[in-house]
Amino acid sequence: MSIESKNSFSNHVQELRKRLAISFFTIVVISIVTFVFHKNILEFLINPPNGVTYFKTTKPIYTELTEYISVAIKVSIYTALLISSPIVFSQLIMFLSPGLNKSEKIFLYTSIPIIYLTFALGLIFGLYILFPPAINFLVTFGSDIANPYIRIGNYINILISLLMWMGLIFQTPLLMFILGKLKIINSNKIKRFRRYFWVISFIIGAVVTPTFDPVNQTLVAIPVILLYEIGFILVWIINRKD
Repeated sequence: MSIESKNSFSNHVQELRKRLAISFFTIVVISIVTFVFHKNILEFLINPPNGVTYFKTTKPIYTELTEYISVAIKVSIYTALLISSPIVFSQLIMFLSPGLNKSEKIFLYTSIPIIYLTFALGLIFGLYILFPPAINFLVTFGSDIANPYIRIGNYINILISLLMWMGLIFQTPLLMFILGKLKIINSNKIKRFRRYFWVISFIIGAVVTPTFDPVNQTLVAIPVILLYEIGFILVWIINRKD
């Protein structure tokens, strides 16, 4: 390896360290801030404004000494990751920028707010539309046999899992758009795959939802199908321009 190659590799490593350090520092600082406000975050998740909730007249419980603080730390970190994600994505793009042309840089920077917006829409859908009937089903299913005392750890784990899944699912149109841009897929392939995707969407609904009832599975499947159709339209537009 030549001296020039060694210097180039060393510069890349230093640049990577710099971007990772900035990302890590950002996440740590924001995690500290979100931990200070963890009560507000938990209150929002347990009783979202204008949302239907089981905890209007009661509170969740915790049965282990470390359970509540574990939940507080987990919620703080996840919230910090969400808030800091635009900065982390920006650092990633800055690291990759020497190998990108101007249009690719513009596309990636433009994608950040779109990813953020669609992820937020997924969180809102999960919190306000999907989770209330799911928790109601789980609480009332065996209420004539046993009294539900809901642990905050179990409640938050189920909620975070559901919200993360919905946030990722709502990235479907953007992912399809990127694959269309890269000419990996086209509108004809998407059209042929549509009938299978309807089945897959209900399987996704069964995996994502914490319940097994068809109502909640349908609540997931319908937006997944709609997102697929939006992705189809975006790819069709790309194919028309080519």
